[in-house]
Amino acid sequence: MVDLMIKLSLLIVFFGVMVGIGLYCRRHTTDVNGFVLGGRSVGPWLTAFAYGTSYFSAVVFVGYAGQFGWKYGIAATWAGLGNAFLGSMLAWAVLGRRTRVMTQHLDSATMPEFFGKRFGSRSLKLSASAIIFIFLIPYTASLYNGLSRLFGMAFHIDYSICVIVMAVLTGIYVIAGGYMATAINDFIQGLIMIVGIIAVVAAVLKSQGGFMGALEGLAMVTDPSVSNVPGVFASFFGPDPAGLLGVVLLTSLGTWGLPQMVQKFYAIKSESAINKGLVISTVFAVIVSGGCYFLGGFGRLFGDQIDIAVDGYDAVIPAMLSGLPTILIAVVVILVLSASMSTLSSLVLASSSTLTLDFIKDNIIKDMDEKKQVRWMQSLVVVFIAISVVLAIIQYKSNITFIAQLMGVSWGALAGAFLAPFLYGLYWKRVTKAACWVSFLFSTVVMLANIFVRASFPVILQSPINCGAFCMLAGLVIVPLVSTLTKAPSEERLEEIFACYEQTVTVTVRESIGDAAAERRAAKKR
Repeated sequence: MVDLMIKLSLLIVFFGVMVGIGLYCRRHTTDVNGFVLGGRSVGPWLTAFAYGTSYFSAVVFVGYAGQFGWKYGIAATWAGLGNAFLGSMLAWAVLGRRTRVMTQHLDSATMPEFFGKRFGSRSLKLSASAIIFIFLIPYTASLYNGLSRLFGMAFHIDYSICVIVMAVLTGIYVIAGGYMATAINDFIQGLIMIVGIIAVVAAVLKSQGGFMGALEGLAMVTDPSVSNVPGVFASFFGPDPAGLLGVVLLTSLGTWGLPQMVQKFYAIKSESAINKGLVISTVFAVIVSGGCYFLGGFGRLFGDQIDIAVDGYDAVIPAMLSGLPTILIAVVVILVLSASMSTLSSLVLASSSTLTLDFIKDNIIKDMDEKKQVRWMQSLVVVFIAISVVLAIIQYKSNITFIAQLMGVSWGALAGAFLAPFLYGLYWKRVTKAACWVSFLFSTVVMLANIFVRASFPVILQSPINCGAFCMLAGLVIVPLVSTLTKAPSEERLEEIFACYEQTVTVTVRESIGDAAAERRAAKKR
């Protein structure tokens, strides 16, 4: 009874803080810019944590860490490091400044709106909006799955109740406070995730005789169905380096084309804040993502508690945590809640803003004023959350437990369609509208085919993870190739778009003490 009271008390405090921040941030939701981008005045710490917490959800902690830790052993840590240095650090370095500058110059608040204005195509904007709507829904539904086993382990209550409570509370603070509430809550949730993952990794390793003891135990594990090499699960690259590379590429490079991730750069306060955000985001990812995959890498030490054929990979992490003290289990539950709620809020905000600004406005409803647009977005937040809850419960009742499959398809389609056109569109004037269309069509068709006719794919591409990585890499080739073969955009329009990178800033200086001192020294020498 005491254990249950401790867990419930921590949950009540956590939920109370989240909702309180949402109500506190209501003043930021009076217009579209405030609701969607926080007035483009969000500092580096909030932006970096918003980026990181949107990146790493329960899908990573329970689904990916469990599945890839089981498959690749300690080598799964490479996925976490890839997330940190390719998915976070390099993304901030390559996309951060140019995204912030060009999106403000084009007055675009969403990724489809960027495509529409950058390439002068309303139909391109509508298509991008449709792709986001279709593929973010299964991604959103997959977020809840990681909660089912953890809540069952900690509270022994029905999964449906957990999902509904989490969804309602997330909806309240997103609707009330918009992006600013999401960013502040993401910061708090990020701190919980950092403390939680460090504590959990330390506790699990301690239960296995410390790091060296756990590593030695992992080296003793054998699985002839995977590899006959002794100690392969404790090796540097694991039993399947090629498969591991696909995981690293999809989960790291994929963030460059995900609308809910890229949109974080739209809202950052200034260009100078981007350099700080880069460092903060990278450190956060090293700890959280690196810690998750590192933890999952020791999953086979708990093989006697798991029947993968029956329970699935989602059972790996809960089995590792089941023997922890009550307070640590409570921390883990809040950690996973934090990861899920932060990603959920980011996804529903991206979905509702995209559908309102890029699809409904000016197409279905003419002359929508600012207040009406905000009301539509708030209403659609409710709709998207409700759909995701229904899908999550149906999926759970149908015993579909593989989190990574749903997320892999969504990431592959979205990142494959958008990454190359967005990246090249920021840097290269020659990118054409036709190249964007080909990239959109190629990735969506391939990933949909991967769902329905997977058996006809080459063996290496039957995995949604590898297929998604293939779509992203293919897009990086398709876009420049098609752009070279099709008619170049108007030079005059391009000069206007890219002028934002070449603006001259004039600064008024009251005094120039250093220069005056230098002049006096030069005069004495003469």
